[in-house]
Amino acid sequence: MAVLGVDGCPVGWFAVRLEGDDWQVGVYPDIATLWVNKRECELILIDIPIGLPSNGQPIRSCDREARRLLGRPRASSVFPPPSRAALNAVAHQCASDANEDEIGVRLSIQTWAIIPKIREVDEFLTANAPARAIVRECHPELCFWGLNGQMSVAQSKKTAQGRETRREILRATHPIADAIFNYARDQYRRNAVADDDIIDAIAAAFTAMRGPGSRFTLPDLPEQEIDGRGLPMEMVYPN
Repeated sequence: MAVLGVDGCPVGWFAVRLEGDDWQVGVYPDIATLWVNKRECELILIDIPIGLPSNGQPIRSCDREARRLLGRPRASSVFPPPSRAALNAVAHQCASDANEDEIGVRLSIQTWAIIPKIREVDEFLTANAPARAIVRECHPELCFWGLNGQMSVAQSKKTAQGRETRREILRATHPIADAIFNYARDQYRRNAVADDDIIDAIAAAFTAMRGPGSRFTLPDLPEQEIDGRGLPMEMVYPN
């Protein structure tokens, strides 16, 4: 089974493809190009919100549950996603106003920074119903929590210690982790693909390659939570 782990990077999307012990890495300028090249994958896990809150459901259950599982300080890494009303704003202030009007909260600067990628994936999945069962949301810190025996990593991934701790978890998960990381680091400049982009994409790929009995979703409900455009509001994680 071929699977893909994807993380946003400064030049687009960095992806790790796994099929057994075989692996590949690549960078794609947009999600549509990634899909055209990797649509044969049975599961594509991507670190971006899919399914957005609205005035009828201002808080996604998956975000609330992920924060609860991660605890302090990693819970803060789960940014509140924007409402769809905020996606087309041209400035942070306008987006924040639209977000407050729709779901009652201001928009953080961290969320504003990733709105272009959220909008890109939202538009792609809205227009491409078959991709919705394959391209699914994950969160790197929740992946590491599951891969690490349900223990969050205390250090931020922006620190050298935090990155090394996460790499140790990946090594313990699969011996190919260092080969993937080192190859990707040699292939791409840091201003194109940062170290934490590589680490997060590997974690997503290792989560995707888990069998159904070792891969779960938040929230754990009989039916998916669906947003106003029919997109699922969930996160896939390993256990």
